[in-house]
Amino acid sequence: MMRTRPLKVALLGCGVVGSEVARIMTTHAADLAARIGAPVELAGVAVRRPDKVREGIDPALVTTDATALVKRGDIDVVVEVIGGIEPARTLITTAFAHGASVVSANKALIAQDGAALHAAADEHGKDLYYEAAVAGAIPLIRPLRESLAGDKVNRVLGIVNGTTNFILDAMDSTGAGYQEALDEATALGYAEADPTADVEGFDAAAKAAILAGIAFHTRVRLDDVYREGMTEVTAADFASAKEMGCTIKLLAICERAADGGSVTARVHPAMIPLSHPLANVREAYNAVFVESDAAGQLMFYGPGAGGSPTASAVLGDLVAVCRNRLGGATGPGESAYAALPVSPMGDVVTRYHISLDVADKPGVLAQVATVFAEHGVSIDTVRQSGKDGEASLVVVTHRASDAALGGTVEALRKLDTVRGVASIMRVEGE
Repeated sequence: MMRTRPLKVALLGCGVVGSEVARIMTTHAADLAARIGAPVELAGVAVRRPDKVREGIDPALVTTDATALVKRGDIDVVVEVIGGIEPARTLITTAFAHGASVVSANKALIAQDGAALHAAADEHGKDLYYEAAVAGAIPLIRPLRESLAGDKVNRVLGIVNGTTNFILDAMDSTGAGYQEALDEATALGYAEADPTADVEGFDAAAKAAILAGIAFHTRVRLDDVYREGMTEVTAADFASAKEMGCTIKLLAICERAADGGSVTARVHPAMIPLSHPLANVREAYNAVFVESDAAGQLMFYGPGAGGSPTASAVLGDLVAVCRNRLGGATGPGESAYAALPVSPMGDVVTRYHISLDVADKPGVLAQVATVFAEHGVSIDTVRQSGKDGEASLVVVTHRASDAALGGTVEALRKLDTVRGVASIMRVEGE
């Protein structure tokens, strides 16, 4: 039997995502009520610019006083889509203290202060859901937190930023340089006027922290994630990747150590074999590849950003939280019982593709190979080409630690026959 008294929802932010959340709540009101077991009512919308026309939203609901809205006491669920650290953090904790559960799309805040926010939710017996914080419409957090709760996840490997994937896909398919591909992405609306958060990996790093924490039942903060942007990737790197049967993606990689005693989380460009499912993720799409003991290999794919996809994830959380509210229960909270240490990047073991500019004369290859051997880095393949006294030497290693590779490169730079290190790229997905 459906309850007639509506559940009241406060919306913090009414931009691209917030306005779409409000629209869906209105146009799908009957369906949402049937799925929840009670009507949901938009009780207030906090914005910065109250005079802006917002189609489909009663102006009487609009306020600039977000604090007063979350303190009302009759609000059942607060939906936070304003982003950033403050005032979002204070508003969320205030909402808990005044009796509301929270649905958030705020990846930066969850990555930085997720533990404290979960503690505040637990203290007040409320829910904190944030499916929309990672990979837009793709159901990912709930499968990791609930569907795979009985399994052991060993690795999460994903493309979690649509802007960077669009740029790299354009470079791969057209041969364009980085700046040319970025300009195209900006013109088409895939890149912001200031794309730093995307192209330097900050956005993906926040998502990696969230994914690693959930997958490995360990608190992983944004500061724990190694981050490397993609602005130095060149057309020459793509040419080398193609010769290896690979492409290049900006990957978020969360791994459990082979001995199970630690985890790592990192974001960086990497070559990935064309045979890997992630290699075929095109344009601005996202995809995440999960490897676990029992389930094996799983892939989640779809649009990772935009108003409608992100709003879909928000509404999914809203339905779940409202159902919990009606049942007098809460959903899964933070699971950090494993408390595994997060290893530094120097301990990470992977393959490497190194391109060197060297003198074109006898003995150079032997010198380079000796340096690799002295640092315990085993060479898989070598390719050399050149003329007129200059040459290019491409070395692909077997698996080695980042620290060992760093020492190798430092020693290579000291050789008289090595003119420079043109590029270093990790090779993943094998």
